[in-house]
Amino acid sequence: MNVTINGAAHEVPHGTTVAQAVRTLTEATKGVAVAVNDEVVTRGSWETTALADRDRVEVLTAVQGG
Repeated sequence: MNVTINGAAHEVPHGTTVAQAVRTLTEATKGVAVAVNDEVVTRGSWETTALADRDRVEVLTAVQGG
């Protein structure tokens, strides 16, 4: 199944969850927000939200600075 994660195409197995997609980019979970097809997915739903073919996933991380 093909999904787009942060603008890059990724081939992932059927049943891949948001949590698994996040782990392809980062091991961090604090300061991370995720949207699938422009809808925010709450952290509590990451493990149970399965991706579908052609989903667009945006993984955003907070950056501290000044």
